[in-house]
Amino acid sequence: MSFELPLFPLHTVLFPGMPLALHVFEPRYLQMVGECMRTRQPFGVVLIREGQEVGDPTAEPFPVGCTAEIAQLQPLEDGRLQLLVIGRDRFRILSLHRDQPYLTGTVERFPLEEKAGANRVAVEALRPWVEQYLELLSEAGEMEFDASRLPSEPEEMAYLAATVLQVPALEKQALLAQAGATELLEEMRGLYRRELPLLRAMLSLSESLPEGPGPFSLS
Repeated sequence: MSFELPLFPLHTVLFPGMPLALHVFEPRYLQMVGECMRTRQPFGVVLIREGQEVGDPTAEPFPVGCTAEIAQLQPLEDGRLQLLVIGRDRFRILSLHRDQPYLTGTVERFPLEEKAGANRVAVEALRPWVEQYLELLSEAGEMEFDASRLPSEPEEMAYLAATVLQVPALEKQALLAQAGATELLEEMRGLYRRELPLLRAMLSLSESLPEGPGPFSLS
């Protein structure tokens, strides 16, 4: 079943179940957030395929995005807003509309295809790679890591792993657009196998350099 959804084009990919901090200052998106608060509906976060994040009403998004539920809202000076949103559901854009000050779309939900037995195997194959990666980030002081808090459900594990992995937004978009949970988990394992040695090398290099700002960011 399709439905109408306000869309927020960004240079960021949001995954279901994951948090995202947003600084909203453009009048059209301040209006969008106000409407979402008034109607208690989410908006959709979509990665920009063409165009600019700020001041470009013709920005074209990728066709798969994630609904964002507003969890916290803090008004700032000059009418700006600081938001914390939580990703909820994947969706596919069926059509775009530009008859409002902000972009809207007709969308349909796009849940992951489940294969229970295969998904469990894929989760257990991915888990040690994620644990090693997060341990390195923890050692670098970029985040706190508790292995016991890693999720066991395939979808939760896949989207957490996709969020923390330090790869370009285009690669994250490809992960978001995967149709099946097993395929997503297996692709994630391949990316972690590629990225873990790179992270180790970067940390070794940073330890040999003078102290300064950390080289990583999870934003």
